[in-house]
Amino acid sequence: MLMVGLTGGIGAGKSTVTAVLAEAGAVIVDADRIAREIVEPGTPGLAMLVAEFGDDIVGPDGALDRAALAARAFVDAERTAALNAITHPLIGERTAELFGSAPEDAIVVHDMPLLVEGGMTPAYHLVIVVDTPAEIRLRRLVEQRGMPEDDARARMSRQATDEARRAEADVLIDNSGDREPVREIVRMLVELRLRPFEHNLRTGTPVVGDRTVVPFRPEWAAEAARATARLRHVLGDVATRIDHVGPTAVDGLDAPDIVDLQVTVPNEATVERALALLTGAGYVRDRSAERPLLHWCDPARPLEVSILAEDDPEHEFALLITEAIGSDPSARVEYSEILRRADREETREWERTLCEASDS
Repeated sequence: MLMVGLTGGIGAGKSTVTAVLAEAGAVIVDADRIAREIVEPGTPGLAMLVAEFGDDIVGPDGALDRAALAARAFVDAERTAALNAITHPLIGERTAELFGSAPEDAIVVHDMPLLVEGGMTPAYHLVIVVDTPAEIRLRRLVEQRGMPEDDARARMSRQATDEARRAEADVLIDNSGDREPVREIVRMLVELRLRPFEHNLRTGTPVVGDRTVVPFRPEWAAEAARATARLRHVLGDVATRIDHVGPTAVDGLDAPDIVDLQVTVPNEATVERALALLTGAGYVRDRSAERPLLHWCDPARPLEVSILAEDDPEHEFALLITEAIGSDPSARVEYSEILRRADREETREWERTLCEASDS
């Protein structure tokens, strides 16, 4: 199934986006709702909180008095840790249960306000960030939710910055204006990206990029960084390093819109281990390639992932060629022209000649 992380600052209007996704058939897993469910009256979660923090955290109606709990749980780090030790496992269990009950062909959307703060974005196939300027979010919290301004500002300050969220976004949705344009954007996102992405993952269909040269895109570096984080999440310590290589790694170079990533592993035996982990995570091996090469399934972000052992000469070559072209403006121009001719043999020969000249 396709796992999508959805986040945004408090007051950003994620509910507008989740409503359209739900209408399209996505399975919505709401982290805030789960956090409330696990401490409802009669639950083990509430009983454990009472045992830890006292009967006074329960109101006359038998429900959790959140203000009373906060007054006891947030007095110091030890008390906060005690709260987290009770609630986090219960939230994790319920979240896993909902993920596991979703159909095999589902688009699962995990609506999680603290996705970026928790460093969890690499665990998702795609991350959507609902982006709304802070001043608009503040106004919404005060005027629409009736929240005191000081309280609203304090809550906003405890969340990630807008810049940090944007850096993690595969999809950035501006929700600062009217709702209908946002709804239409989300509908298009479902049809053009999410449904094809889910299909590709489920059927093992790779996205092989078009080698037509396009103007340099500054976004390539950030896209490569997010793809690298996902690879690292899957591979862990199996990979000694992961590098953005190839034409899109050269600043200012016009190139095919394909992000090349090189995974370095300790030895040839580990190459097979890395291949098994990545194919198990949905990456699709290119059997026509001479060396281990995989493609990803996102229709909007073609990737080529190579896996090389540290002692493989090709490992160092890919790093050197990126550096050599990046440091020589005339080489960038010549390389771009070769790429436009889309002749792989000519490209490879030129790269080797440039590396030899750089070494000498």
